Amino acid sequence: MSPALIECENQALQLTLTERAMLAEHLIASLDMLDDAQNEQLWLEEAERRYQAYKEGRISARSAEDVLSAARAAIQ
Repeated sequence: MSPALIECENQALQLTLTERAMLAEHLIASLDMLDDAQNEQLWLEEAERRYQAYKEGRISARSAEDVLSAARAAIQ
């Protein structure tokens, strides 16, 4: 996470619950303004970021079978 984003998050966490909810709503709404190509580009960048983090050992991986089993157990 960039230093600017960390600072922004720290400031946002100082807001009241209502203010944070309003901010989240505005941020989510702003994503709806993106066209399909922009959304696809953002997902590609996120996938690449996660893959690099995995390759560097900063995150671990689980099999789809394990994830689905855990999800099924959680909702039962």
